[in-house]
This record gives sequence, structure tokens and C-alpha cells, in this order.
Amino acid sequence: MRLSYAFFLILASLVLPAAAADDQSNQEVIKIAVAFTENFDKQNSAGIAALFTKDGVFVSPTGAHTDVAQFYAEAFKAGIERIEVTVKQAAPVGVDAIIGMGEYQTGGRAASGAVIGETGLWTATYVREGGVWKIRMLTGLPKALPPK
Repeated sequence: MRLSYAFFLILASLVLPAAAADDQSNQEVIKIAVAFTENFDKQNSAGIAALFTKDGVFVSPTGAHTDVAQFYAEAFKAGIERIEVTVKQAAPVGVDAIIGMGEYQTGGRAASGAVIGETGLWTATYVREGGVWKIRMLTGLPKALPPK
């Protein structure tokens, strides 16, 4: 009987810290997502770039973009005005890295007046830089159209 209690105590000591770490990771990713959304909605491409590490990269269907501020400035010029970001999952990878994933939806109007935007999926790798969590790599891909 004591052996089974010892087993469950050891198991609980392994599971509880992992769950707490996942919750903390989730909270850090949500904070960054909120800051990203606020900067996006203000069309502040420099503010978005500040959320990335010095060598951060944004990967889209058009390729890898190392000048994050320029990429978003061009998106704003094209008429994209707003974004909604949902964090679906976040998990630590060691003590100084987190991976996250979720969904996004952008919207706006092109110069012609046409409604533009997309719904997609994102994944990100976060690392500590100067004691602050930052995006090292963000990937955003539009959702595929359903098969006909």
C-alpha cells in the first residue's frame, strides 16, 4: 500500500510542475499576442518588430522576412488594418524557450475598396532576450480552402 502512495506522490511531483510550466508559458505567449494585436491595430510596424529578437524572422507563404517592420508596414499600406489572434497552445522547451500555436484572422480594405484579409494558422518560437520573452520565429500561413 505504501508503495502505491509513493508512486502517486512521485508521479504528482512530476506532473504538477509541468502543468504549472505550461500555464506560465501560455500566459507569456498570451501577453505577447496581446501586445502584437495592439501594435497591429495601431499599424505600428516598429512596435511589432520590437516583439521579435534582434535576429527574429517572420515566415509567410512569400518566404522568410528578416525585416519584420518593413513586412508589416507593407501589409498596412496594402490595406490590412486589424488582426485577431487566438492562442491555442503553448509549451516550454527547456527553461529559455517556448513554442506556441494558434489561429489568426486579418481584415481591411484595399485601395480599390475591396474587402481583404485572411484566416490562418500560426506557430512561433519564443526565447528570452535580455530577460524578456521575444519572438525568434513566427510562421503565419493561411488556411487551405476546403476541397471541392
